[in-house]
Amino acid sequence: MPDPREGRQLGLFDALPSVPGATSDPSDAGRLDLPQLGPGSSLAGALTGFDAHLLRLAKTENTRRAFASDLRLLAEHLGASTELGRIRTEDLNRFLSWLLEGRGRPCSPKSLARRITTLKVFFAWLAESGALPTDPAAGLVQRSVRAPLPRILTDVEVQGLLASAERLRLGEAGRPPDPRPALLVRLLLDTGLKKGELSRLRVDDLALDARPPSLLVRYDAPRFSAKERRLTFGPAVEPLLVEYLARYLPGERLFGCTARNLEYVLSELLRLAGLPVDDIGFEALRWTAALRVWRAAVEPEALREMLGLSPISWVDTRRRLELLADTAGLASVGRYFDTP
Repeated sequence: MPDPREGRQLGLFDALPSVPGATSDPSDAGRLDLPQLGPGSSLAGALTGFDAHLLRLAKTENTRRAFASDLRLLAEHLGASTELGRIRTEDLNRFLSWLLEGRGRPCSPKSLARRITTLKVFFAWLAESGALPTDPAAGLVQRSVRAPLPRILTDVEVQGLLASAERLRLGEAGRPPDPRPALLVRLLLDTGLKKGELSRLRVDDLALDARPPSLLVRYDAPRFSAKERRLTFGPAVEPLLVEYLARYLPGERLFGCTARNLEYVLSELLRLAGLPVDDIGFEALRWTAALRVWRAAVEPEALREMLGLSPISWVDTRRRLELLADTAGLASVGRYFDTP
């Protein structure tokens, strides 16, 4: 069975419940003493047993944490002392409704689908192990969900953002001249870089003498080597880079600050342009860049490589770009934004 968990969400998870006899060494997993479970066992006891079961199967700590996080929500809703035999399909459906409407923090469609998977895996294990005579999660409908279409900037919003960035560059907004906001926005709109990729850019990654000039997107972890790529950018970026490098004299990193600091720069620029800070961020600019390249009839494979996406990830991204192209009402435009 495929692992239904994504490791990137683990920062949200609490510590796992302790498992009697458990060890972090998978080679010792066969020596775990799994608790004896039955219809009269508590939900809390079943969660401990399930974690021991996952450890015995040598599942990673990330996977165990992810399952534990979802199942603790179930225990929070039903009560940790609830007997397994008293849990019905109707209880699980009410739990899912609670996630959507009653928790005070609505569950996203993607998270809901993941948690349905968690319920199915957990209760299927209880039924297969003989702890329950039937599987109450078997009747749950696994919903095929689509994430909502991403926020993109209109042409008017893009031009307003660039005009405000130019004001900051010239020192016309009551501040010292600063080319950084203009460079930040134009790089994002020209390349579709992620926030983390932008913050990791090194001065040595720039090839300003090349024609066209370009930059190298690199990853330190070998497992992400497939995401490394060289991207060109428009003619308006090169003079901004030269001006920025002369003014700030950065060291190894181009921007010399954290991704969080870059968020502050973008937020201030959005405020100056009169755009909603809470509604527009790095992701919106990345999608705007991707859509404009898409509408310029660039080959889809070239766009996939530009965004650094795997063929699997590209399937959903391409579908969303097609929908955005149909609904956004944008004119077919080129890649570069050379007029304020």
